[in-house]
Amino acid sequence: MMKNLINQWMVRMAVYGLAGLVVLISAPSGFAADAKAEKTFTMAVTDQQGVETELKNGIFYWEEKMSETSFVPHELRHLPAKRGTATVNIKFDQIKQIEVKPGADKSAPAMTVTLTNGKNGEFTPAVSGSFKGESDFGQVEVPIGSVSKVVFK
Repeated sequence: MMKNLINQWMVRMAVYGLAGLVVLISAPSGFAADAKAEKTFTMAVTDQQGVETELKNGIFYWEEKMSETSFVPHELRHLPAKRGTATVNIKFDQIKQIEVKPGADKSAPAMTVTLTNGKNGEFTPAVSGSFKGESDFGQVEVPIGSVSKVVFK
């Protein structure tokens, strides 16, 4: 009886030790991936009233409705945009500025996106979302429909 308990204890310790070793070996690569994904963006967002707000840790935020009572939040570091029938995910680190002109009668706004390399293009938002981030006064969320300009710093 005692020998069985000792054998079970030794097997458990071996299993726990191997599991711990696997966690230690895989942890550094997981941390490196997180560090790469955590690039932050600062942007100056101007609304249609001419009020400019500087956002630190800026993201594009939208909620995907799954049912009447549930949704999935999306925090993006790219701008989902439509060009014709294509959806383009324009990465924040490629964007210099976005100029937004309101759409007529509830239609999507028109956006001129200028890249850091000087190229620009005409788009419409692929989803109805907001630019979100931290200001000196707290968390700020500016709906894309009320934005006139976004400058990435």
